[in-house]
Amino acid sequence: MTRDGLRAVLTSSRAPFLALTPVCVLLGWATALGQGASLDAALLAGILLTALLAHASVNLLNEYLDFRSGLDLQTRRTPFSGGSGGLPAHPAMAGVVLRAGLLGFVLTAALGLYLVTRLGVVLLIPGLLGLLLIAGYTPWISRRPWLCLVSPGLGMGVAVTLGTHLAVAGALSASALLAAGTVFALGNNLLLLNQYPDTVADQAAGRRSFPIVHGVRNSNAAYGMFTLAAAGFMAFGVNSGAWPVSALWALAPLLLSLFALAGMIRFGLGIGAHARYLAANAAAALLTPLMLSAALLSAG
Repeated sequence: MTRDGLRAVLTSSRAPFLALTPVCVLLGWATALGQGASLDAALLAGILLTALLAHASVNLLNEYLDFRSGLDLQTRRTPFSGGSGGLPAHPAMAGVVLRAGLLGFVLTAALGLYLVTRLGVVLLIPGLLGLLLIAGYTPWISRRPWLCLVSPGLGMGVAVTLGTHLAVAGALSASALLAAGTVFALGNNLLLLNQYPDTVADQAAGRRSFPIVHGVRNSNAAYGMFTLAAAGFMAFGVNSGAWPVSALWALAPLLLSLFALAGMIRFGLGIGAHARYLAANAAAALLTPLMLSAALLSAG
């Protein structure tokens, strides 16, 4: 692979966004240890590699398809939206990015199948869900507003967080379901707000995201409800005894979500010019599960 090809692949994989994946794996591992599972470093490394390949693959395929459709040339890029700019800067490397995305998909499927044969068919549910989200996001899911709204949460909350727990612990628990619900809500919010700056360009390209079809007001309401849901999952986890009281500290980053919501209400689709709100949204999605993992691990 040439230097330009490597640069295009690394940029198009959206490396900064991949940080959420190990955080979700950590949370699934923390809930599994709380259920009495033992530490298996090799297994954890395999799960993390599979999840990272899946996340990079969907990013690469999305970047390639958005470049081929012309969408990447219409958006105004921010650190959180508008595409990575990898292919507009290196258009001759489009085939390289496509092949990298397909390779990531094949490796994800192969590693997932290995985990299923080693740990049981229960992993087929999160595994197949993850593969469907990778293959279907840009050509199909992005044109169905409600599915587009919840697909990030399904990927990070169910496929990654709950999948990690099942791989390590072998069975579900209340703690794992609540953790997956928390990540589900925050993962949905992460992409929902990041779609605001791209709404006009997305609509011109044929996408039908939730903000395009249902408007800013309903999208703001959805963001607020997901924020409340995340807080509710965490409060219920502590109140039910599934989580230690220290898990309430994980509520603190949700103040960043409220800050982001204030920006959404004030600026609407123009929020891309005010990156601090998008940064707050991303920080909430990362810090909440990270602090929750710390509370669960310290209590165990």
